[in-house]
Amino acid sequence: MHRLRRSVAEAPIIDRDGYSYLVHPLSNCVPTLDPALLREVVVRIIRRADLTDVDKIVTPEAMGIHLSTAVSLTTDIPLVVIRKRRYGLDGEVALSKSTGYSEDEMYINDVDPGDRVLLLDDLISTGGTMRAIVEALDDIGAEIADIVIAIRKVGGEDALAGIDHPVRTLLDIEVGDGEVRIVSESGGQPV
Repeated sequence: MHRLRRSVAEAPIIDRDGYSYLVHPLSNCVPTLDPALLREVVVRIIRRADLTDVDKIVTPEAMGIHLSTAVSLTTDIPLVVIRKRRYGLDGEVALSKSTGYSEDEMYINDVDPGDRVLLLDDLISTGGTMRAIVEALDDIGAEIADIVIAIRKVGGEDALAGIDHPVRTLLDIEVGDGEVRIVSESGGQPV
């Protein structure tokens, strides 16, 4: 996990209307995403996730796509991307999400009642997107086998509040005063 730790420590932080936004290669592909970092994170996700009888990997657009694609290619589990665009396909489910810096509609296609899914994302900060996705998947009748998030921002509002499923993270961080502090690795082990 040394690449992930180092990349987080070196990541710039920008102010977005009073919100401290971490600009990280894994969640923004800026600066450049090193394949070795992506490989390290994918291996860690596969080791931590419950992949037992998972039918589909589900990830939100946009920054979960490259991470989830790599996990899909490695595990041969099909990938469903929750899109920001309405396609109007039969069975499409709309959800509203609100984060610390945006509000959007998103759309789920190709997740059916009884599907056992692994929900993956790159970073959770406020939890607005993840709460909306979990609620929509529960409403569909999908079984959430596991939720794995590479990086979780902690401090302030609990990003996992209202998510009634276990969530595994690889790295928990605090962002403040223009710097990042690693709080724990692998979801709760203090650094």
